[in-house]
Amino acid sequence: MAAMHKPPYFLLALFMFKAIVVSATQFTLQNNCDYTVWPGTLSGNGVAISGDGGFALTPGATIQLSAPGGWSGRFWGRTGCNFDESGNGSCKTGDCGALKCPKGAGGVPPVSLVEFTIGNTKDQKDFYDVSLVDGYNVGVGVRPTGGSGDCQYAGCIADLNVNCPKELQVTDTGSVVACKSACAQFNTPEYCCTGEHATPATCSPTQYSKMFKDACPTAYSYAYDDASSTCTCSGSDYIITFCPTSS
Repeated sequence: MAAMHKPPYFLLALFMFKAIVVSATQFTLQNNCDYTVWPGTLSGNGVAISGDGGFALTPGATIQLSAPGGWSGRFWGRTGCNFDESGNGSCKTGDCGALKCPKGAGGVPPVSLVEFTIGNTKDQKDFYDVSLVDGYNVGVGVRPTGGSGDCQYAGCIADLNVNCPKELQVTDTGSVVACKSACAQFNTPEYCCTGEHATPATCSPTQYSKMFKDACPTAYSYAYDDASSTCTCSGSDYIITFCPTSS
């Protein structure tokens, strides 16, 4: 009887390694602004992403981060930051308390958000959006690459700081650096979709959310703006651009 061959464990390990690599989602963050942006990252389900929570991205620079299947979380851009060599400091918008945002720390509103829920496998749908529900500080767009399905572009190309109503403006040395949400400014149920306005049927767009929506049609403008703002794609990588110039 011929001798039985040992199982090719190294091939099995190689296959498993490749499967892990294939299941990872790659995010390419690029800065199209004419000033430095300090992206922040927050994992929402305990699954870590590369990038250490935050970093500087100079004009024209790009960086790649990877996330495993099943990751959910958000990215945002911080502006006007000043950090020392130890990473201590603060930002004028989107601040999280340090260069590398501490675990569980998000950007202080008003801030433009990019939100993701990645499928556990390449065949499952990813869900993503750009949200202005917490206000706006910098333009941002998301473009899927190499995926299948609807795979829509999501983002805000317009500079909302230029036309931000005076009552929503956040200024620094006379310049508008961010635009608050109406909820943050007025804190009433009709603007915050709370209390008797806590359902899609009772919380309608307001003059402020309509302004955001008219300027950025593919971004969330208020809490129940799901129909035209939640995007899906399967097996994709994503390019996240700060200060995008086209969709």
